[in-house]
Amino acid sequence: MPNDKIIDLRSDTVTRPSPEMRRAMAEAVVGDDVFGDDPTVNRLEAIVAQRLGKEAALFVPSGTMANQVCLYTASDRGDEVLCGTDCHIINYEVAAPAVLSGLLVHPLPDNKGIISAKTIEENIRPKNIHCPRTAIVALENTHNRAGGTIYPIDTIAEIESVARKHSLWMHLDGARLWNAHVATGIALDKYASYFDTVSVCLSKALGAPVGSCLTGTADFIEKARRTRKLFGGGMRQVGILAAAGIYALENNIERLAEDHTNARYLAENLNGMPGLSVDLETVQSNIVIVNIDPDKMTVDRFIDQLAGRGVLCVAFGPTRVRFVPNLDTTGEDCRKAVAAVAEIVG
Repeated sequence: MPNDKIIDLRSDTVTRPSPEMRRAMAEAVVGDDVFGDDPTVNRLEAIVAQRLGKEAALFVPSGTMANQVCLYTASDRGDEVLCGTDCHIINYEVAAPAVLSGLLVHPLPDNKGIISAKTIEENIRPKNIHCPRTAIVALENTHNRAGGTIYPIDTIAEIESVARKHSLWMHLDGARLWNAHVATGIALDKYASYFDTVSVCLSKALGAPVGSCLTGTADFIEKARRTRKLFGGGMRQVGILAAAGIYALENNIERLAEDHTNARYLAENLNGMPGLSVDLETVQSNIVIVNIDPDKMTVDRFIDQLAGRGVLCVAFGPTRVRFVPNLDTTGEDCRKAVAAVAEIVG
């Protein structure tokens, strides 16, 4: 295929601001956010809080900071957080719970990203002077390493019931909660209602260049704002970036259905190609994990040969690669990507 356009399917973080988004950024009214004087940041935080049915929100540079500000603010040193073995907090946040908050992370077995309420209850520690205090349950929806799987709302409700019985904090890493909302039709505030805090990302599927928000009660977010400052996340005239987030929220949520359609197309057409397989049950949103038979081809060779044909994907383990249709890829791009893979695997 011609290489006049690079089809970048590595992640939904690779998108570039559209001309309309750039215009909104250029025209943003700004102030000093640490002083609470940036009106565009204040507007973004109010919009996100309202959409998730929470009292307040806090704008931060990244999803990792949103999660870690939450964990620090909601816990004491030596506490324990329960989360799935494959979750983002364990695998992609540089041991931050231990380094920043003195938290013991207790990884729980999950099934395609989903932990059962029974598993959580079985792993809550009894009160004992010798043990850490189980303090937080952290879930991820949609689930990145599982291939964009969506937490069943009934399972979330069961987990919340267990957490409340044991006085545990409920946190949702909802970086791609927008995708779960569009795929299921379940309202954002319905999902968020089961959690004390929810983090959401603006720079993944929604296409903003930077930023996430942490939501919760007004009192908690006031404390979290101090934690953000402690972690070096105090920002100044950041309304320029908040304006991109507002544009993304107002224009790019419903179109996520296109990414889901393109992901399904990729999954169904790549599955069954020589040496390739996809667990189609996991393709519930915008992520496709392709398993490569190591006897046929290495992941590095697959990625290199595909890049030579103008299509980018990313390694996702020793025998897996990830494709993520996004704001900057079209259905035609995905058809070209399938054709390029077919050339490689024969």
